[in-house]
Amino acid sequence: MLSACLAAACLAASGETGSASPVGLWLTQDGTKIRVTPCGRNLCGFIAQSSSPIDPATGRPPTDKNNADPAKRNRPLVGAEVLISMHHEEPTRWSGQLYNVRDGKNYSGNLIETGPTSIRIEGCVLGICGGEDLTRIR
Repeated sequence: MLSACLAAACLAASGETGSASPVGLWLTQDGTKIRVTPCGRNLCGFIAQSSSPIDPATGRPPTDKNNADPAKRNRPLVGAEVLISMHHEEPTRWSGQLYNVRDGKNYSGNLIETGPTSIRIEGCVLGICGGEDLTRIR
């Protein structure tokens, strides 16, 4: 009995439970890799790898050049938090803030678990939501 409890605790801690979990590494449609991790009781997501290792405009690794905060515009894009304080709303939906690197703004949004190998990230403005599907990287 104790070994079964320990095994279940180890599986839960690793994020490998019987049900789908958004924790892990995900691939966007443009080739960017996003790492979703627990942040306390919430989830956070960070750019793990940019779709392009070199910014064609500068010839250097991409930076957060569109950030609304001028002090953050020179920080590397890899490592930027793009899913912020996503809290569990429903069994397969997390809600919080999304950071859009294209315009440097935060939006309300959702992470929706659509299956064990796919999630949908949606950003919303004035009640209108749009987003994209991501694929799990094993």
